[in-house]
Amino acid sequence: MKEQGRKTIAQNRKARHDYSVLDTYEAGVALMGTEVKSLRLGRASLVDSFATIDDGEVWLRGLHIPEYTQGSWTNHEPRRNRKLLLHRDEIERLIGKTREGGLTLVPLSLYFRDGKVKLELALARGKRDYDKRQDLAKRDADREISRAYGRAAKGRVREMR
Repeated sequence: MKEQGRKTIAQNRKARHDYSVLDTYEAGVALMGTEVKSLRLGRASLVDSFATIDDGEVWLRGLHIPEYTQGSWTNHEPRRNRKLLLHRDEIERLIGKTREGGLTLVPLSLYFRDGKVKLELALARGKRDYDKRQDLAKRDADREISRAYGRAAKGRVREMR
């Protein structure tokens, strides 16, 4: 029986905090057999990983997939560079955007879609410290507003100070 749907393996939670995501792409990942077996066990880390474009090909660097415990001498290198599989027009668009300046390729999540390993890749711009503080303040304000609405809906209205 073939797998259906999406099963998340790893997420890069810090990416959305450190970068403003402008566009996202879904890319396949060229992997070895032992890497896929290790991923099926849910073992991977996207921390410190990034993508680069070299000679018209997109490469994922810094993705850590631990060695498969039952693997033999055919086991993989945990932090090797892995090729990302994208359509030619998507690669051309990414080359143009990254040359534009200030934009980087950041992996957001790694997952299985219909039995195949996919990577959600973001075209992003790095945030400054004050942007991060503004985002945190906005999130806190939104949370407080939703709490106030929740209290009002339950009939427990408290005076706003």
